[in-house]
Amino acid sequence: MTQAQYWPCRTRRFDLSKPLIMGILNVTPDSFSDGGQHNEPKQAIAWAMRMAQDGADIIDVGGESTRPGAAAVSEEEELRRVIPVVQALASRGLAVSVDTSRARVMREAVAAGAEILNDVRAFTLPGAVEAAVETGAGLIVMHGWDAAKEDADRGEADEVSAVIRYLRERQNVLVAAGAQSDKICWDPGFGFGKTVEQNFELVAETRRFVEEGQPFLMALSRKRAIGAASGEADAARRVSGSVAGALLAVERSAQLVRVHDVPETFQALSVLKAVLAQTH
Repeated sequence: MTQAQYWPCRTRRFDLSKPLIMGILNVTPDSFSDGGQHNEPKQAIAWAMRMAQDGADIIDVGGESTRPGAAAVSEEEELRRVIPVVQALASRGLAVSVDTSRARVMREAVAAGAEILNDVRAFTLPGAVEAAVETGAGLIVMHGWDAAKEDADRGEADEVSAVIRYLRERQNVLVAAGAQSDKICWDPGFGFGKTVEQNFELVAETRRFVEEGQPFLMALSRKRAIGAASGEADAARRVSGSVAGALLAVERSAQLVRVHDVPETFQALSVLKAVLAQTH
């Protein structure tokens, strides 16, 4: 199967012939790396605009931390955090993704101007599939904590094959409900319930995912496995390792990378592009 060339979302069609950068905007007090830095709307909007200027193609807004042990956030609180920021960014012409698993947040985010819904639970919560389909947004399905636990319980020997199977199953559910197949982007869930070795196997085998024909996102920025490989305990100091990981994923055909450090990633990808332009 050939790799996806475009990613049609709600009103935009992203060209995947060059890697796209998704800048992370956590409007939370407790995210693992940058919690509390941008959780007021004015700060969040300013940071998003800066990321866009630095090379981010998409801004991914999240109102609930997905780190292990994070406190649960009410639906009303998630809406309070996310919707004003989405409205502001969309009104300024930015392409906005919203990191959520709740059906109501999905609907209201898209009504506020979001192009993409990014769900770490792969649209498994009640009403999420229906909301995702109704919005017409681009969709990101991820192999998360629950799926990884099921793999471990089954004693899966080939984690990459297990992740591909799960993502295909979730895609089939969405398509059966009315979603367009080409709107569905895959995220293998680096850092979600995998061992360090399994996480890096996902990066090493990126081409296997891309060859399935869906837009493909790698999201490894500042995660614990980067710290394990580099010996850096402080997530905020894992910039170089995160950029290296993003670069390696893109070199292996990843089409989108979700990152905290936009200018550093943009610079690295620019160098990769310059080198590849001279490769015959």
